[in-house]
Formats: sequence, C-alpha cells, structure tokens
Amino acid sequence: MSPLMFLKWFLRSVGSVSLLALAAVFLPYSAMNSIHQGLGLGSLSEQPIVGYLARSTSAFYAFYGGLLWLVSGDLPRFRPVVVYLGCVTLLLGLILLGVDWHEGLPPFWKFVEGPMVMFLGAVMLWGSRKIPSRDVFAKS
Repeated sequence: MSPLMFLKWFLRSVGSVSLLALAAVFLPYSAMNSIHQGLGLGSLSEQPIVGYLARSTSAFYAFYGGLLWLVSGDLPRFRPVVVYLGCVTLLLGLILLGVDWHEGLPPFWKFVEGPMVMFLGAVMLWGSRKIPSRDVFAKS
C-alpha cells in the first residue's frame, strides 16, 4: 500500500471512530452515569454543565470525524488542512495529557488518551509529507 493510500485510509478510520461519538450526544443521563461508574469514576454529577460538556465534546469529535473523511477524499487539494489537523491533533494530545493528569483520571486514561491522540497527529503530519503538492493556480 502506498503512503498516500495509507494516509487516506488512516484518516477515514480515525474519522469513522470519531463519528461514533455522535451517538453519545443523545445518550440519556442514566447511560452516561453507568459508563462513568463502570470506568471507576464514581457517580456522574447531575449539574447541567456536566451534560453540556459531555454532549458538546461528543458532537465536536463527530464534527472532527466528518472533516477527516472530507479531506481524505482529495489529499492534494486539502494538504494544508491535513498539515493543520496533524499539528492541532498533536497539540490536543499534549493538552489532554496535561488535563488528564491534573484532573486525576485513572492511570489507564492518563497513559492512553493523550499519547494516542499525539500519535494520531504525528501520523497525520508524517503522511502529509507524502502528499504530492498541487498548484491550486494551475490551469487544467
């Protein structure tokens, strides 16, 4: 498989997983609380801000997944966007790592979420180097 084809399918795979977060936007509080408790995090607060943050974050992940699908359809055209997404995804992973440690999340969360997101960003950046440049002003 060529590096370009790998990047295309990598973006679509990450995008597909991210799109699954859309389901969490519509989860009832009882389901979110069960998941929260199942992760060993205790009872989920019933304050409106908690539901807002959980649902809006899930919606954002779904939006991100759709964007990854969009750019994977024409990598030469969207190369600058792929570079940007790689950079901000890498940065997001670093931020998540700090947040996870600061908030005292369980070890499995600390050691997986931030590093995994940083890895995804790094793969995007590596893959963006393999995208042939396209002169957007060239006439066909």
